[in-house]
Amino acid sequence: MRKLIVFLIVLVVLLVVVDRVAVAGVERDLSNRIAAAGDFSGKPTVTIEGIPFLTQALSGRYPEVRFDLGTLTYGGVPVKNLQGTAHDVTAPLADIIQNRPNIKAGRLVVRGTLTRATIDKYAPRGVKISGNGQRLVASGEVTVGVNRVRFSAEMRVVVADGGVRLQAEKIQGVPDALAKFVSYTIPFKGGLPFDVKVTGVRNVADGLEFTAEASDVPLSG
Repeated sequence: MRKLIVFLIVLVVLLVVVDRVAVAGVERDLSNRIAAAGDFSGKPTVTIEGIPFLTQALSGRYPEVRFDLGTLTYGGVPVKNLQGTAHDVTAPLADIIQNRPNIKAGRLVVRGTLTRATIDKYAPRGVKISGNGQRLVASGEVTVGVNRVRFSAEMRVVVADGGVRLQAEKIQGVPDALAKFVSYTIPFKGGLPFDVKVTGVRNVADGLEFTAEASDVPLSG
């Protein structure tokens, strides 16, 4: 009986070791694929959620794969803490071992933050943006006729085609018609990685956090 217990303990330990070694290898492979598919210069840190891993590997399906790219510039725009989650990843073990391209995510969600410095960088000349994580306020001076007039306005953040738009509202000090000269868009030139589209944006302490999504995303080698 004692020998059986010892054998079972050793077996469990071996399975845990094999599981962790296997997951490290697949995470490394997916890191390479994500870097190639997203055209990144560096490789992301990849974490496959769920234990045990071997059951996922044998089935070839991974419900959730997380990756972290840190801070980088994409589409000409600096993005802080760019992170992603690939849902329902189809990756047959044979395809990974033989480096086949037939691997994809059913849905991919990417999140990143546009810093205060980036928000100011794209603002119109003479416009300063400030905020507290809940609302953004624009202030500065604009030319009205031959005079420079000070103004302030609340900024509403919305999803724009190809970027994030800050729209001036409740402008004070100048006519409402001048709000269009205070509003502006932070564009992602050339698009975001994996052809994800921005679906949401919100104010956070560090700036503006956006969410972007895509479906049926290939993760080629």
